[in-house]
Amino acid sequence: MTPEINLFPGFSLDRVTRDGVRLHTRRAGQGPALLLLHGHPQTQAMWHRVAPTLTQHFTVVMMDLRGYGDSDRPLADADHTAYSKREMALDAMAVMRHHGFERFSVLAHDRGGRVAHRLALDHAAAVERLMLLDIAPTLAMYENTTEAFAKAYWHWFFLIQPPPLPEALIDSDPVRYIRSVMGRRHAGLAAFAPQAMAEYERCVQIPGTAHGLCEDYRASATIDLVHDRADVQVGVKLMQPLRVLWGDHGAVGQCFDVMGLWQARAVQVTGQGLPCGHYIAEEAPEALLSEVLNFFRRES
Repeated sequence: MTPEINLFPGFSLDRVTRDGVRLHTRRAGQGPALLLLHGHPQTQAMWHRVAPTLTQHFTVVMMDLRGYGDSDRPLADADHTAYSKREMALDAMAVMRHHGFERFSVLAHDRGGRVAHRLALDHAAAVERLMLLDIAPTLAMYENTTEAFAKAYWHWFFLIQPPPLPEALIDSDPVRYIRSVMGRRHAGLAAFAPQAMAEYERCVQIPGTAHGLCEDYRASATIDLVHDRADVQVGVKLMQPLRVLWGDHGAVGQCFDVMGLWQARAVQVTGQGLPCGHYIAEEAPEALLSEVLNFFRRES
C-alpha cells in the first residue's frame, strides 16, 4: 500500500480518541464551524474539490468515519452496536468538541448523511443546519425498496449478509470491490481524481476495512432501524433547517420521492436535484459550493 496522499495542504491533521477508537480528522479555515462527513466506500478525501474553498468562509472539520479511511475499525458485537449511527454520531460530537465546538453545521454525503441524520436527532442543540447529499431516510429506503433500487444498490444487500462471506469476498480483491461499487454509477471512474482514487484504494486495503464496511451496513439494517422506528413512533423530527440534494442521474432520486420522504422526517426542509450522479462533491463541485454557501451562510 502507498503512503497517505495529502489532498488538503494547509489543513492540520489530528487524531481524536473516543472509547478507545481513534478517529482521523483534519481542520482548516476560520468562521462558523462546518463538519464534513463522507460516504461509502470513500474517505474524507472525497471533499478535496470543495473543502479548500469552504475554508474561506468556515472552520472546516473533516473526519473519517469509524471503519473507514485512517480511523480505527473496532470489532462489532452481535447487535452491531459499535457501528450504529448513534455510536458514530457520538464520534462526531467528540471530534467537534475536541476542536472546540459545541455548536456547528453539517454537510454530509451517503453513509455520512445517515450519521448526520442521527447526530441532528440525538444532539439537536449542537447541530445548527444540515445538508444531506443523495440519501433518503434509511427506514424509508428499506420500506420502499423496489427491484430497480435493489439492482442499483446491490451492495446494500450484499454487505448485510452474515460474516464471514462478505468480508472474505471483499478481502480477496478490495481494489476491485471499490472500483466495482464506484465505477458502475452514472459518471464511472472518470469522475474521480487519480490522487483521490489512490486514497480510496489505499484505505480499502487496510486490514479490518471489510469488517468495518459490512458492519456499517449491518447496523443500518438492524439496530439503526430500531432507533429510527422509535423516533417515528413518537413523532420525533429534525428541527434544524435541512437542505437535501440528490443527483438527477442517481438511483436515490430516480427510485424515491426524496423531498416527500424528508418532509415526513423534518419540519424545515428544502431541496432539489442536481445534474449529476451520486458523487455530487466530485461530479458537480461548483454547483455544490454554490448550494453550501447559499444555505450555510444564512442566519439560523
